Amino acid sequence: MTESPAALTVRARTAYHHGDLRAQMIAAVRDLVETHGPEGFSVAEAARRAGVSSAAPYKHFKDRAEILRGVVGEAMDRLRTAMETGAATYPAGSVEAVAAVGLAYISFARTEPGVFRLSFGLTEGHENDPDLQAKGERTFDVVVRCAAACLGLPPEDRHVQTCAYMLWCFAHGHSFLTIDNKRSTADSRIDDWTYLLTAARAILGQPVRG
Repeated sequence: MTESPAALTVRARTAYHHGDLRAQMIAAVRDLVETHGPEGFSVAEAARRAGVSSAAPYKHFKDRAEILRGVVGEAMDRLRTAMETGAATYPAGSVEAVAAVGLAYISFARTEPGVFRLSFGLTEGHENDPDLQAKGERTFDVVVRCAAACLGLPPEDRHVQTCAYMLWCFAHGHSFLTIDNKRSTADSRIDDWTYLLTAARAILGQPVRG
């Protein structure tokens, strides 16, 4: 059940007094990004939701851009965890485990389209943030490790890296087409799991079953 704004404010104020303002600001901004987009919210509004003064966030963040990068960093951590959890649902080395990683990726995009766009579509300045770059690499590494296990090759193998990139492109493109409502009527009849399983089998050289 969704908490009311008042309940969120009370919970946020309590957390602030326990020194968790940074996490509360990220949570507040994440919600505002989903509602108004990354350019449509104010730091003051986020602070109000967190139950603190408009100046308080700047004890933890240099500026608005750094707050947004904090949202992206936290989102990348959650995305990686979801992908790892999806893979663990199936036997290691199975094509289903690979498809499950993609399904977690697409599900994240469907659930949090605003944050997904912020993370992957509106990335100005992200390339200059070593922490974000490292988080992105660790997230992609989930795909690499699953592809390597399926192919029976080491993760650093060139073929594994190529296949992992192709798998990521399929899931990434499908995610954006989905949240932007750009899929055709014919494409919309293909459920995500069938799409991902078919793509994974084709890329990893496994038989495609009808």
